[in-house]
Amino acid sequence: MEHQNYKAFVVEEKDGQYIRSIKIRNTGDLPKGDLLVKVQYSSLNYKDALSAIGNKGVTKNYPHTPGIDAAGIVEKSDNPDFKAGEEVIVTSYDLGMDTSGGFGQYIRVPSEWAIKLPKGLTMKEAMMLGTAGLTAGILVLRLSEKVTPDQGKIVVSGATGGVGSLSVAILAKLGYHVVSITSKEQEKDFLFSLGTKEILLRNEIDEPEKRPMLSAKFAGGIDTVGGPILENIIKSTANMGVVACCGNVASPKINLTVFPFILRGISLIGVGTQDHPMPERKMVWNKLANEWKTDQLMDIYKEISLEALSEKIDLILNGQLKGRTIVNLNL
Repeated sequence: MEHQNYKAFVVEEKDGQYIRSIKIRNTGDLPKGDLLVKVQYSSLNYKDALSAIGNKGVTKNYPHTPGIDAAGIVEKSDNPDFKAGEEVIVTSYDLGMDTSGGFGQYIRVPSEWAIKLPKGLTMKEAMMLGTAGLTAGILVLRLSEKVTPDQGKIVVSGATGGVGSLSVAILAKLGYHVVSITSKEQEKDFLFSLGTKEILLRNEIDEPEKRPMLSAKFAGGIDTVGGPILENIIKSTANMGVVACCGNVASPKINLTVFPFILRGISLIGVGTQDHPMPERKMVWNKLANEWKTDQLMDIYKEISLEALSEKIDLILNGQLKGRTIVNLNL
């Protein structure tokens, strides 16, 4: 196949500033890999926004095309396990970090990064989920392994964000009583539509608390923000509860004693998807496509073009984006 020109969202470094624009690229300039994929949909994640503003902890080399999620059609494969015309999902690993990502109409990646689109999901639906959905799925999996719906309430922080909103929806579908933490009082109706039973405003739980433990309110929790909120969730979790965490947007630091872990037997489980083992990754995607597929999936996303990305990046950086934002590469 001859090299092709394609459209991509590109971030360039100029005199210490990071400039975003839509450019024409060529597939001949893509990195090495045995799978060439024509991207149909991508999605916007916080890590993409960090890449777009020059965060060297995410992306070291510019010019660069972010996009840690992609769903598309195999155009060329050197791996017999994947055939031209098959629909695939590629998320995490180095995609969109220092490997040209899903905000371009083509990606070239190692086939080990890809999974075939599970039955029960369209490519568009897969990107409504994306890394946020995979992360939410793993968080729910870890929590549900030890805490059942009849044991009590489950609290979810950052509940209007991508991971948080999907966690709420999946937990509600599985029959859990969900308490959503949010700073956005105006989004109560949105959270109730996802299946939330109770709302806890952020200012009620985000103040540092000197006491080593608080009264037990929750059977478990999912935290997407870190910092004092995670501290207080742990301190408020009942005996043998589980708190699964994945984020640090509030702070990467927590100030705790060992008492919640020793006296109440609480488990704190960290989740990161970047290099998550492929067998469990496939298993979670299949659950998301079938028994965990939520009725609210179509209600928690907005679809945009590459040209609208820059505005949405600014919103997500300022904590003003709710639900999921998917990028249609054909618009």
